[in-house]
Amino acid sequence: MAKLHTSEITLKVALDENRVPESLTWSAQDGGIDNEEAKAMLLSVWDSGNKESLKIDLWTKDMPVDEMKIFFHQTLVSLSDTFMKATQDEKMTATMKDFCDYFAEKLDLKNM
Repeated sequence: MAKLHTSEITLKVALDENRVPESLTWSAQDGGIDNEEAKAMLLSVWDSGNKESLKIDLWTKDMPVDEMKIFFHQTLVSLSDTFMKATQDEKMTATMKDFCDYFAEKLDLKNM
């Protein structure tokens, strides 16, 4: 039997005295990432036993609101792509993409 390879992704969060994130860094050795700075992160995992998603949403206190809007839009687009890969549901993927376009239009992201 072949030896199982494992990979580790590490997140580090520096908090201020009120436990508000001041900095976020992440590492993924297999991806060549070592202590890269980030201003925001969204992490979701599926709890199969309870049939629910669990999440961690963090952003640093110096994350600009205009960048947060772009981050959310790009995340929604990425989720649409992932949904298509996972389900092959073209109709719902198209609906999700329509919402992403609407989201970008309402936040005037096309001009950023």
